Amino acid sequence: MTQDILVACAHGTSNAEGRAAILAAVDQIRTARPELSVLDAYVDVHGPELPEVVAGLPEGARAVVVPLLLSVGYHVRVDIAKAAASRPGTLSAGPLGPDERLAGLLVQRLGEAGLGADDAVVLAAAGSSNPEAAADVERLADMLRHRIPNRILPGYGASASPTVPEAVAELRVEEATTRADGTAGDGVRVVIASYLLAPGYFHDQLAKAGADAVTAPLLPSEAIAQIALDRYDAAIAEAR
Repeated sequence: MTQDILVACAHGTSNAEGRAAILAAVDQIRTARPELSVLDAYVDVHGPELPEVVAGLPEGARAVVVPLLLSVGYHVRVDIAKAAASRPGTLSAGPLGPDERLAGLLVQRLGEAGLGADDAVVLAAAGSSNPEAAADVERLADMLRHRIPNRILPGYGASASPTVPEAVAELRVEEATTRADGTAGDGVRVVIASYLLAPGYFHDQLAKAGADAVTAPLLPSEAIAQIALDRYDAAIAEAR
């Protein structure tokens, strides 16, 4: 019997630490589901490129492309969908987010960064011109609001607004004008919650956005592997 295949498809990065983090997550998927054949593929920056990986899959094997991406966007709607449609028996799954487990992981990262009860938070996502992506980030922000009392404002690295620096500046002004004692403008802290999987260009830019602290990316975390497997299972179930 041909082994089922999960193609874990990430964006790709020139950052060596970021590549290692993604490969470690792929290994966690393999460990959690040893009966699956798990391959990695990428939509940008470096290979193995997704179309080539899909084209090289064994004939007759059932495969699911699982985006190691946090929201719907061009890569999910176009690149991944097109690659899956190019081969019979290949399905495309939904992205990792939004998901309550990601919100829990962000709370953990914020705690590690020293978040205080009165600090404001910028939820920093990569950004996309697809409005569905921004809606996904807003849903994740709502999940986060149910877990912590802090003011939360999404910000984006590219292709959407506000940008992360704009969101940081907006929160500083907003907090300065809304606190009753009149002194909050000097003391308000803004913490950026990095809603990014791994180190890379976008995460590096967060340090330049004017916040008081920046959290680490979501990886490493076994939760990412479990969410990816849940997306795989959901795609299989929907296809039945």
